[in-house]
Amino acid sequence: MRTTTAIPTEIKAGATLKVLMNHIYELHKGVRHMVLFTCNKKYSELAIQRLESQGIPYLLQPAGQQNLNVYFGRRECLEAIRLIVTRPLNQLTPEEDFILGTMLGYDLCAQCERYCKRKGQCEGKCQGKCEECINRN
Repeated sequence: MRTTTAIPTEIKAGATLKVLMNHIYELHKGVRHMVLFTCNKKYSELAIQRLESQGIPYLLQPAGQQNLNVYFGRRECLEAIRLIVTRPLNQLTPEEDFILGTMLGYDLCAQCERYCKRKGQCEGKCQGKCEECINRN
């Protein structure tokens, strides 16, 4: 029989803020130009306070009943996000999904493979080896 142990709210909040702080650090260091941070709505005030205290622009989008997507980073990136992400992420077109993933700095070959799969053009055998898939087709 498996038992689960509830994690105290303070620990969850601490872990959530630790992830947020790492994203902010990467943004300040230039590792990222934009970040998508998803958190439970009950932690959104803490996240927003932190971003505002550091003068970081952000954009909020509901993500289901209990979560919130917080996009933050460069203004020009957020303006593009405002135009592209106009509905829940699982409803984005393959093209919108590709653009978003690329803007977030996700692995380019993985994004290409994901795009091809969503368009029904990839057999899913690429496994990050785009040239093999291209040569095969």
